[in-house]
Amino acid sequence: MTQELSRRDVLIAAAAGAAMAAGGGCEATSGGGAGGGGKMSDAAGAKSDRGGKTVGLRPLGRTGVLVEPVSLGGEGILRTWNRAAEAVPVILEALKLGVRYCDTAPAYAGSQDYYGEAFRQAGPGARDKIFLASKTHERSRDGSLRLLDQSLKRLGTNRLDLWQLHDLREKSELDEIFRKGGAIEAVEAAKADGRIRFVGITGHHDPAILVEAMKRYAFDTVLCAINPSDPARSPFLTTVVPEARKRGMGIIGMKVMAAGQILQDGTATPEELIGYAASYADTVIIGCKTRGEVRENLAAGHALRPRTKDELLALEQRLAPKAARYDYYKA
Repeated sequence: MTQELSRRDVLIAAAAGAAMAAGGGCEATSGGGAGGGGKMSDAAGAKSDRGGKTVGLRPLGRTGVLVEPVSLGGEGILRTWNRAAEAVPVILEALKLGVRYCDTAPAYAGSQDYYGEAFRQAGPGARDKIFLASKTHERSRDGSLRLLDQSLKRLGTNRLDLWQLHDLREKSELDEIFRKGGAIEAVEAAKADGRIRFVGITGHHDPAILVEAMKRYAFDTVLCAINPSDPARSPFLTTVVPEARKRGMGIIGMKVMAAGQILQDGTATPEELIGYAASYADTVIIGCKTRGEVRENLAAGHALRPRTKDELLALEQRLAPKAARYDYYKA
């Protein structure tokens, strides 16, 4: 693993980044980012002030794509089977309110099917207005390509904006992915024929594995766990996040509320947790159970303000006594 940065350095950088984002200082030009292709406009859904600058949107690393601080996760009510009557309205509400990054995965039960139905109900062009991310949990070339084609069919589209190697945990998985016939060959094939635009990695188990993956391939994004319990053990914030920034990768935060456990304990509010994670990530994905949760989370994202390093530290200290409960997903 790369040498960890000091907490002070990371907090100072996070506070500076949050100040820029909250002040509308982050901009990205539309047009070809790394990976090219794709029909979606990079600046789709961008809000403008009278000076023509984008307001409230952030660049997703070097991709050139603009995203909201809060995006729609593929879990919550979406990680179910046979509950389209509840799940599809959640997606439609997010689309109506301007979400542009949507997350899903084959491992998330019927999530991809719900997205496909939501795009059909929303009408022509709905899919083209969002940055659509899915994943592969297969480690072989052939298995990953089969899974990709199944995903495209279920989503009702001919391409993904982002395809991610899902839930990396062990070095042996990386070895399998990068050997002959491994999933990285599927990535290259799918990029070449236009089925995917960008490629990323995800993980919440061991930060060292994500850092090692970054050394082996020029990935466009990383999806990792970010909440105030992180510094207590095997931190992503002082390892994965700075390594990704150094490489120009987009950073997507997950486990922002520790599957709701932090809220259940009353240890922090959604606004605090979203503000914390968004101080480090380009966007944070949150699974929602209802349309009301979608509205509340997006409102928190739109109301973001810069967090000082002292505020970030205070929140970490508040969660520290229960950190083991909140970072249950780590090795």
